[in-house]
Amino acid sequence: MKAELRKKILQEMKALSQEQKQAMDRALTERFLQHPFYQEAKVIATYLSFPHEFQTQELIEQALKDGKKVLIPKTYPKGRMEFVVYDPKQLAKTSFGLLEPQGDLEVVDSSQIDLIHVPGLAFTTEGYRIGYGGGYYDRYLEHFAGHTMSTIYPCQVQEFNFEDHDIPVQEVLIDEGNL
Repeated sequence: MKAELRKKILQEMKALSQEQKQAMDRALTERFLQHPFYQEAKVIATYLSFPHEFQTQELIEQALKDGKKVLIPKTYPKGRMEFVVYDPKQLAKTSFGLLEPQGDLEVVDSSQIDLIHVPGLAFTTEGYRIGYGGGYYDRYLEHFAGHTMSTIYPCQVQEFNFEDHDIPVQEVLIDEGNL
């Protein structure tokens, strides 16, 4: 069921035109930057996007300009993940074709993070999510006390049954203006 849904949404995301995507990314970035969760945060964790996802680059650059500390995930075997200080010089491509921080990394404890920008494939309107299946964020968010927010395209809004251990994102920004 989840595998089917993941496949369907990936296809829909990949089918969006560059123009549509760029317009949605711009609108979502704007809304993210205006959100009180962002404005009040000093330390923000986000992610480096796959081409089909919401593009985080502009958001990262703006957050740095705004004087915020920006973190990105570093993943390890067995579903373990840490957030480390973003440094473009430390990025290298993983086997998944995703950029990931390498080398001598500065890990930041979850208690120091004000806002986590959470990726995912499918979301309910209440913020429950289906990710890529690694379980990294579910495990991390279980003990996270700060704010969480996601930025998604309309095709990612889905109805599905969530499980007891699933942790919803507090705020889901959906771009409906560019359909």
